[in-house]
Amino acid sequence: MISVLIADKNFLSRLGLYTLLRSSLNFNVEYTEDESFENLVACIKKNKPKILVLDFQSLGFTSKHILTLTQTFKRLQILAITDYLTRSAMQSVLDSGVRSYLLKECDKDEIIEALHATFNGQRYLCGKVAYFLSNQEQLEVSKPQLDKVSCQGLGITDRELDVIRLISEGLSNKLIADKLELSTHTVNTHRKNIMSKLNIPNTAGIVMFAVKNNLLSV
Repeated sequence: MISVLIADKNFLSRLGLYTLLRSSLNFNVEYTEDESFENLVACIKKNKPKILVLDFQSLGFTSKHILTLTQTFKRLQILAITDYLTRSAMQSVLDSGVRSYLLKECDKDEIIEALHATFNGQRYLCGKVAYFLSNQEQLEVSKPQLDKVSCQGLGITDRELDVIRLISEGLSNKLIADKLELSTHTVNTHRKNIMSKLNIPNTAGIVMFAVKNNLLSV
């Protein structure tokens, strides 16, 4: 059973998500109606959720609020679900400790998948969020362009994050294998899976994705 707390100012969004998750036997769900940050902290202390589903945008919370949450509640995982934002806003909250990120337009299956992935320690991104963050030429979100991108989510495991970090440091498959105590074949498989998940064709793209977007701060 995965305990979830929902914090969203929008009544329909909050109730809709609550109803959706309550229909599954895998989740124990609560939500908070009070919009203050102090009340959210109190609710987390009371309910002790494994995952906080947070629309920080609707509540007017900043990356500083999120950093306070992640520093105060070390085991809490945060799944952000918001409307389209600027890249800097998305990146800021990811850097502050948001583990996974979806858009409000994501469907039921993707939300459920994101919750399970987040609970299991993966970083899960909506496909459109991942595309936006990895597109170096778009400083602000271009909704018409993103409408052409699949919303299908992707989950990146902690081991894959380790491999991405070491690739971005310039290590070869052999050196990565030695450092992580894996076979070179396993490292090569991780590399191929990463490129497939992120829709990136080469090692340079992995480095660009890791360094420029700083998705590895978790």
